[in-house]
Amino acid sequence: MSGGYLARAKAYAQRVVDGTEVAGRLERRMCERFFRDLDRQGADGFPYVLDEAAGSRACVFLELLPHIKGQWARPVYLDGQLQHGRLVLEDWQAFGVLQVFGWKHRETGLRRFRRWYEEVARKNAKSTKAAGILLYMLAADGEPGAHVYSAATTGDQAREVFDVARNMALRLPEFQRRFGVDVGKHDLVVADTASSCRPLNAEGSTLDGLNIHCAVVDELHAHKTRAVYDVLDSATGARSQPLIMMITTAGSDRAGICYEQRDYTIKVLDGVIEDESWFGAIFTLDEDDDWRDLATWRKANPNLGVSVIREDMEAAARKAMATPSAQAGFLTKRLNIWVNADSAWMDMQAWDRCADRSLTIERVKHLPCVIALDLASKVDVAAKVRLFHDVAEDRYFLIPTFWLPERAIEVGANSQYDGWRRSGHLQVSDGEVIDFDAIEDDIRADAAALDLVEVPFDPWQATQLAGHMLDEGVPMVEYRQTVQNMSEPMKQLEALVLQGKLTHDGNPMMTWMVSNVVCHRDAKDNIYPRKERHENKIDGPVAGIMAIGRVLAGDQESRPPEVILL
Repeated sequence: MSGGYLARAKAYAQRVVDGTEVAGRLERRMCERFFRDLDRQGADGFPYVLDEAAGSRACVFLELLPHIKGQWARPVYLDGQLQHGRLVLEDWQAFGVLQVFGWKHRETGLRRFRRWYEEVARKNAKSTKAAGILLYMLAADGEPGAHVYSAATTGDQAREVFDVARNMALRLPEFQRRFGVDVGKHDLVVADTASSCRPLNAEGSTLDGLNIHCAVVDELHAHKTRAVYDVLDSATGARSQPLIMMITTAGSDRAGICYEQRDYTIKVLDGVIEDESWFGAIFTLDEDDDWRDLATWRKANPNLGVSVIREDMEAAARKAMATPSAQAGFLTKRLNIWVNADSAWMDMQAWDRCADRSLTIERVKHLPCVIALDLASKVDVAAKVRLFHDVAEDRYFLIPTFWLPERAIEVGANSQYDGWRRSGHLQVSDGEVIDFDAIEDDIRADAAALDLVEVPFDPWQATQLAGHMLDEGVPMVEYRQTVQNMSEPMKQLEALVLQGKLTHDGNPMMTWMVSNVVCHRDAKDNIYPRKERHENKIDGPVAGIMAIGRVLAGDQESRPPEVILL
């Protein structure tokens, strides 16, 4: 298919919005945004118009490029000449390319979109399309001295997209002649415009000095730190219409740069954040979908039946259903579903359903409350979880508070800490260590305002604080974090979430921590909360498990608290 790209984009978007095309919520939001933008052309406060010719030009360019892998790349002789199969943009692909290259500022003529986040399951031709974008930005975008890069966490990964682009150029002598492209082993160069395309395989700290017109960041979910992305993001300032394209499948690290960009993209699609320079496309299942249902698979695989082979998907699904260890890989790679860990504890969709962002202390302060503390270190996260129990309704309400020293934010221990501080979900102490006096003041305020039953604490790092609180009559209870003490309440907390009997206030830091918890079972079916990496903090869930443990210990209202004298 070729030509009529705007008509195809509109038809595709209409099918998605109408429900005649199987699509997830975020794909629908993307299409709804497109129609809103079309309606807003010429309106006050929206200075953009869709230049159909410019968008179509990019689509045509991509469809002139050859396939280099798979059945479509098999060469054939036509009229005595060797020919390779050319790319064919599916409607959903043309929809994205048309918009990124077609929307222009009506006064300056510069492109609107500067960032492109695309998250889709494997084998949906992400790398092929991205390679075509690299070639377009190198040779056909009209940018003098265009510096174009393929970037990833390793040299091999960075060459994935670059090598596709290089091989495309090698198979097109007419492309090389038309644009003056010299194809080297490690770069593509257009001498007449001083432009180049290269893979980037260095760490972020060695990439300073770049002047980027376009960068494709491959498999963003695999980036362990934000260093490479941040350097690329800051290296576009000298360009008038740069583009950073992020392509990825889902992963498991909810504290990483990829999940941060995903979260931002969702907020843009949902209209929570207004960012006219951000184009986002996320293809994934909805939270209530059964991943075993073949009818849902198109939501994560818009190329299902084209580059995604149904029989191959079905075989992988059968293996995932029969082999639990293969399930996480199938969900992330084939269905683009974020899993919280390789051996996850909590059903995060169930956890999200338990969120009530209107929940406040004022609303539940009349209920008996257990406050659990996990104060593992003065230089790391400290957690306090208030757990209120409505005995009559057999419901629980969980409201956490977190502290962190300023130093941990300054060194970039987690890219989201600063945002959580600004949103009020994280309390930050000045200096190198947490101010435990502030935590004591917080506990005193709770003791005065709440029906406080007791305060379980782990003795590690909390001995002095507990002593101070006991002297003031606060019912402190030592709670050692052993397997025996943690297993049953951990199971109970999970059950409450799955049954919808627990309501939490939607604190995003708590949600991130819950997603980090890995569940390990021993021979006696005991479980214990663990984390796979040091940076995957779990202090909030640990405190929540401790609070549940004290509730399970008995009817807290009918017996005096167990006070441990230190």
